[in-house]
Amino acid sequence: MSSKTLPAADAAWLHMDRPTNPMVVNALIWFEEPLDWERTREVVRSRIVDELPRFSQRISERVPGRPRFEDDAEFDLNHHFHRLALPAPGDKAALQELVGDLITPPLDSTRPLWHAYLIENYEGGCAVLFRIHHCIADGIALARVMLSLTDTRPDAGLAPPARSGSNGGGVSLAGLVGPARKVAGAMAHEGMETLAHPKHVRQLAGAAARDAKTVAKLLASPPDADTVLRDPLGGGRAVAWSTPFPLERIKTAAHRGDGTVNDILVAAVTGALRAYLDKHDTVPDDIHIMVPFNLRPLDEPLPRDLGNDFALILLALPVGIADRDERLREVKARMDSIKTSHEGQISYGILNAIGRTLPQVEDQLIRFFTQKASAVVTNVPGPREPVYLAGTPVGGVLVWAPCSGSIGMTVSIFSYAGEVTVGFMADSRLVPDPGPLVTAFDRELRGLCRGTRSRRAPQS
Repeated sequence: MSSKTLPAADAAWLHMDRPTNPMVVNALIWFEEPLDWERTREVVRSRIVDELPRFSQRISERVPGRPRFEDDAEFDLNHHFHRLALPAPGDKAALQELVGDLITPPLDSTRPLWHAYLIENYEGGCAVLFRIHHCIADGIALARVMLSLTDTRPDAGLAPPARSGSNGGGVSLAGLVGPARKVAGAMAHEGMETLAHPKHVRQLAGAAARDAKTVAKLLASPPDADTVLRDPLGGGRAVAWSTPFPLERIKTAAHRGDGTVNDILVAAVTGALRAYLDKHDTVPDDIHIMVPFNLRPLDEPLPRDLGNDFALILLALPVGIADRDERLREVKARMDSIKTSHEGQISYGILNAIGRTLPQVEDQLIRFFTQKASAVVTNVPGPREPVYLAGTPVGGVLVWAPCSGSIGMTVSIFSYAGEVTVGFMADSRLVPDPGPLVTAFDRELRGLCRGTRSRRAPQS
């Protein structure tokens, strides 16, 4: 039987599980046509389960504090694939309610930590929800894994990814006859998680860990502003997402404003959060978000054991600024500062340290760091051209990273086939209905795309 102790960073994410906050990456893919479910099962089995050991292994913790991945002798794909019919009227509101229910409970720790749900009868097509525990891999790696299921042609076969290297130690998901190589290229140039080049980010993370001034400032920074977004969690989940928005319009706005696509998107999130706080609470000068930064070179194969390899930065959003254009300028200034500074860098080394501490100390560290932010925001660029899953064209994708500790909101920004979709996932006690956040984001994004002024080309 194969068995391997979890690396410290993976163990940290396993131990961050809370009844009110499971550490699960949730990926939703929707389709305008019905999906061939049996063919989909075979694609998942061939390209993921047979290739990546973590998808057929369970967690064993015979030695307290030393969790291990072990082969599940009773592994059965049927335990992980589920088929549901979306209740009438089968519209977006019904899907959002069902997804909120499905992503609320923790995963069954006696089996491999993932599930897939086919949700039928959605607006003439269907949707698939994947739930995968963060201890298996970080959200950026799992986005690559999920997109490795897709192809650029509807008639593609079931061939798994080619192994790379003489020792078979990696899975070249980027080598598929499909969109994954293009996905990696898009991530390397457009993703929020790569505001700096991945290798540069790793250097920043390591330097920040050694930079006493930066570390001291991080440790001394107070908890985030006391707003409705920082109330105690209830454990339920509510989700809502936007209609797709043309990426080209965002690029044009960035061109006029001498900024980046990310500047526009983060400014739109900032405006949406300001509108929500203005309606439900007082509006502070700033609230903070955590932003994941990929540390893996995206042109290299993923290791077969996957795992977590990313850093986090703490970004202050200027929600207190009322003027939209002024707010965008301040967001741009802060985003530019991140690219050249160690400020706010929470390194991969800190996650390793958390994973090596005693449970009591671990809880205190998690509580300490998660008190400093009100949300997690990820921006993952997907394929630039339409792709197919099991022969069916993909309509859209969202990938929500989990929130840790006391953070109760995560925002997914995903670009696909020339359009951008944003999805809010929140603890339903904090935000019973994220719909107004989506409406506000859409309003802010449209306003920014109409109103920004300037000259130079967008950076990427």
